[in-house]
Amino acid sequence: MNTAECAHLTWFKSSYSGNEGGECLEVATTSRIVHVRDSKEPTRSQLAFLPSEWAAFVDFAAGR
Repeated sequence: MNTAECAHLTWFKSSYSGNEGGECLEVATTSRIVHVRDSKEPTRSQLAFLPSEWAAFVDFAAGR
């Protein structure tokens, strides 16, 4: 997905992320894809996952 195609996405940052910078990810979801990008470099390449893949990652990261 190029920058123009991503312009319609609504990006969310974790509520655990502060405003002092650091390493933060932003996530935007559609019905078929979960997009992930670096909040410090929003115009760079992104990762894209199927919703089931993202859910598995979140479960793993949460220790479930």
